[in-house]
Amino acid sequence: MGRLVATICVALGAGCAHRSETTVSTALASDHAPAQAGAASHTETGAQFVDVAATAGLKYRWEVVGKRPLTILQTIGNGCAFLDYDNDGNQDILLVGPRLALYRGDGKGKFTDVTASTGLDRLRGHFLGCGVGDYDNDGFDDIYITAYRGGMLLHNQQGRGFRDVTREAGIAAQPWGTSCTFADVDGDGRLDLYICNYARFGPDTRQQLCLYNGIQSACGPRFYAPEKGTLYHNEGGGRFRDTTREWGLDAVQGKGLGVAAADYDGRGRPGVAIANDEMGGDLCDNFGHGMRLVGAKSGTAYDASGNVHGGMGLDWGDFDNDGRLDLAVATFQHEAKSLYHNDGRGLFTDVAADAGLAEATVPSVAFGVKFLDFDNDGVLDLIYANGHVQDNIAEIDRTTTYRQHVQLLRGQAGRFEDVSAVAGEPFGRAIVGRGLATADFDNDGRVDVLVVDSEGAPLLLHNETPQAGHWMAVRLTGTRSNRDGIGALVTVTTDRGKQMRLCHADGSYLSSSDRRVHVGLGASSKATVTVRWPSGHTDVRRNVDADRVISITEGGQ
Repeated sequence: MGRLVATICVALGAGCAHRSETTVSTALASDHAPAQAGAASHTETGAQFVDVAATAGLKYRWEVVGKRPLTILQTIGNGCAFLDYDNDGNQDILLVGPRLALYRGDGKGKFTDVTASTGLDRLRGHFLGCGVGDYDNDGFDDIYITAYRGGMLLHNQQGRGFRDVTREAGIAAQPWGTSCTFADVDGDGRLDLYICNYARFGPDTRQQLCLYNGIQSACGPRFYAPEKGTLYHNEGGGRFRDTTREWGLDAVQGKGLGVAAADYDGRGRPGVAIANDEMGGDLCDNFGHGMRLVGAKSGTAYDASGNVHGGMGLDWGDFDNDGRLDLAVATFQHEAKSLYHNDGRGLFTDVAADAGLAEATVPSVAFGVKFLDFDNDGVLDLIYANGHVQDNIAEIDRTTTYRQHVQLLRGQAGRFEDVSAVAGEPFGRAIVGRGLATADFDNDGRVDVLVVDSEGAPLLLHNETPQAGHWMAVRLTGTRSNRDGIGALVTVTTDRGKQMRLCHADGSYLSSSDRRVHVGLGASSKATVTVRWPSGHTDVRRNVDADRVISITEGGQ
């Protein structure tokens, strides 16, 4: 997980690096105009988040078992998810660890443990992360749980519980599954599944720990051969087929830790971005019946200096509102967290330094990362979950700590400002940050954040930012497209300009977020909403009032 500090690498030599919902009838339209720059100007009010995990009802802790110092497998961490498993319109929470935990949300900020009543208490494995998607289009969220030497597809039984269908679905155990994504890669209206795999490592692996200035600690990823991800095509009828080689994805670099799919070039087909650890990043260009690996050609394989980095989590979002999706990648310590600006025609430029990210993010080891608009000003912000990978790093490098801080960066005019110090007590708390997910869990119009502390309790960061702008959340239901609307591009136009946002649940690290498309509107109280579905169909709803969740059905009248 990333390169180890420079002094360590010198010591080791060349081998080291390390309120209520409103149903909206939609009319068919042919407005495919891209989003333009010019979103609402930034409000000057400060960010404010409060950790409400305990009072909301989340009773859970992650613990790393085994002797110390810890190995690379022990510090990989875990993920989390926001989902609506019972389809009641309220966000629920899934926490992933050796023990799964599911909490039902009431939409007002309280959660009830339903792990036993949904059958998740009976499941065991070396679980790491999760992906959420309605793969059989029955209207209920299904879950894939990634695992070390395992993995599990859980079919949602109409909101009553979950059933393990891994074997009957045709999904094999993965060697070291990390992040995953549900995405409709071939446009047949069914969600396919891509699972990242990390490295070859087991109890018989010779190199478990390495010496750094005479101190034993976890070895970096370069000591291990890569494992590669797997693409499962959804055949329908609850069956999946391994099409990794058929789609050309057997050529990926490997050591994948983060994955997110998006129609980043506007051609109507989702490409797939994969963050690899100390390997070139993969950008998989979808040409309809296969994928070409264009990481190096596109400019997303390496950092701004042309070097590989420790890629962990990643996320798609249009941070400068120019109508093209950009890519944020979380990386290791002493590496600027990459921000790849989409220049069009499949080309990207790492603008982290110019955007003010480099200096702010270099000191930390970042895992989870998401774009969000925490103050509803119409400009995307960034949040990172940070934590080192060596539990005794302070003995090796006195300038570094194992526990680190969650980091919030406010976006404005193409640049980012670190506002963590004034965003509330949780940002001053040192944790072993890993998974991170976003959702407005209490439907108050402000996006909240769920964070995994690998050696502690979850952080449920309630967004209490004062004087936030107007907002809108769009819940999509596909008919010709997949029912979740995953992959749809939503353009919201106000008197202040346009914003384009992606309908997705993937991204970040080992985690899954609310797929409802949240858009900050600033001072605007009305908007026109245009949805370009994965099928190519476009729906438009004009003069929509702000400050509500709206539902749009593909082709609805």
